[in-house]
Amino acid sequence: MSVKEAIYAWYKTNGRHDLPWRQTNDAYKIYLSEIMLQQTQVKTVLERFYFPFLERFPTLQSVAVAPLDDVLKMWEGLGYYTRARNLHHTAIICKGVLPKNPEELGGLRGIGKSTAHAICSFAYHQALPILDANVKRVLCRYFALSIKDEKVLWEKAWKLLAVKHPYEHNQAMMDIGAMICTSKNPNCLACPLEFTCKGKNAPESYPKAVKKAKVPTKKRFALVVFQEGKLGLIQRKERLLHGLWGFVQVDEKPKGVHSLGKVAHTYSHFKLELEIIQGDALHVNVDGYFTEEEIESLALSTVDKKIIQKIFSSK
Repeated sequence: MSVKEAIYAWYKTNGRHDLPWRQTNDAYKIYLSEIMLQQTQVKTVLERFYFPFLERFPTLQSVAVAPLDDVLKMWEGLGYYTRARNLHHTAIICKGVLPKNPEELGGLRGIGKSTAHAICSFAYHQALPILDANVKRVLCRYFALSIKDEKVLWEKAWKLLAVKHPYEHNQAMMDIGAMICTSKNPNCLACPLEFTCKGKNAPESYPKAVKKAKVPTKKRFALVVFQEGKLGLIQRKERLLHGLWGFVQVDEKPKGVHSLGKVAHTYSHFKLELEIIQGDALHVNVDGYFTEEEIESLALSTVDKKIIQKIFSSK
């Protein structure tokens, strides 16, 4: 049995066939899962976000005609909000219908080469390899590659691809990376690639570990202002949380204010520590004032939701 046949046979028996995005050939539902699964664990997407989002937006066309605020609200808590904005933009540009070739898909905002290949492979069964984080690790170990070089990895992915069964092959490669060829303590004896794997004697050496830089901490102040019992919020314009509602933040603590406590949140590239402050001396330009009930319908970042909880729990 060749390694390609072994991968195919392994998937038939051991693959995660029950995942909902594997029980459909709807390109939109597959695309949504691919975008949600970027930077997010399967368990989180499955338990909290995938089904509610589809219930609110059953088609890509429904995303296209919805306000961005509505899309962001359904994405609330999933993080990496650029994904939601790109999804909304793509839905509008495509007029609710995704292209069927990887070149056109790859030209859309937020859809890279691997995601484009995944949509074409899973929705249309096109013979294209994919290259997500799990697959990269499997390929590095199988071919004993110390460095994750994109060009080399694409060449290896094409070489290993079972063109007769691209759907099963790609799903298997992701599952093997997620379940067997894990970053720590890989279970090589259970792996269908084991008998020809060049890196099996020292799997954790491939690829070579890159030292992660220490995540810096930013200390800022969140300004809380009330008007007739309503909270003043802004709609963010900066790239990280664009479109989400929240509190004005400043780097220096204004005078004549008092603290309502502190909250913290860790992003991918920094940790944010916020002291919540309030005072009559604050002069803050906001985009609107909202009641507690009205705020519930707005899309807020996780850290701003923590501030809201702190404010209303202390009342």
